Amino acid sequence: MSVSPSASAQAAREAVAGRLRDLRKEAGLTIVELARQCRWHYSKTSRIENALTGPTAKDIHRWCEATNSVDQAQGLIVQSLNAESIYREWRNQVRNGLKQLQDSLAHFYRETELFRVYSSTLVPGLLQTEGYAAAVLRTAARFRELPVDDSAEAAQARVERSRIIHERGHRFMILVEESVLHYQMADADAMAAQLGFLLTASALPAVSLGVIPKSTRERTLWPEETFSVYDDKLVSVELVSAEVNVTQPSEIVLYVKAFEQLRGMAVYGAEARALILKAVEAL
Repeated sequence: MSVSPSASAQAAREAVAGRLRDLRKEAGLTIVELARQCRWHYSKTSRIENALTGPTAKDIHRWCEATNSVDQAQGLIVQSLNAESIYREWRNQVRNGLKQLQDSLAHFYRETELFRVYSSTLVPGLLQTEGYAAAVLRTAARFRELPVDDSAEAAQARVERSRIIHERGHRFMILVEESVLHYQMADADAMAAQLGFLLTASALPAVSLGVIPKSTRERTLWPEETFSVYDDKLVSVELVSAEVNVTQPSEIVLYVKAFEQLRGMAVYGAEARALILKAVEAL
């Protein structure tokens, strides 16, 4: 189950564009006539209706006034804003630094009751130690050529945010591929501390940590992109260029289904701890 980086965003844009097109047709206006009433070139109308250009709030207000459907303007504005927020380029998210990005998620985390996290690449942020997080974020800062490297401060913020695993009212179902335990994302000391913390975290009452063994025979699902499901309301998918936020219920259902299939291949408890200890010994 692969998701195109902008598939959800484009589908949401097209839904807004389709509704605006319907309003024009229901009003009996041609593309040129609507453009004249909105006081812009007809090519702009065409671009909006074909989801090539996202309409601004002012554009939607003018459109609804021209089609005698002002009562629908606010709903379409909200829908359009949601469409544009689904696909968020990393360069825009980290514009004000990595630490601010970590801080911005704290409130959202506290509102979430059930976290489902699957990672095929890294130890998930919720279970990262400060040393491991600093190494990961330092790599991200270099790769994205950020003008200011605040990875150390961001790592502290990430660890502080992750203290939520000790708070009541939240449950955490976390899955990692066994290979995650062996990827050398930090120096040997930091990796040993990180793996040791996984052993500790796996014993927490609110945390279910599963490891999918490399030796799993006849996998029911291949390794997927890293994703997180927050309650059943939002899925966040991490890609090289962007973060995709999936809000369509039908797509969220697919991710939950994928998570359950992946969860069925994982081992837990003593078996999971054995795989973590094996990675420690490999250091």
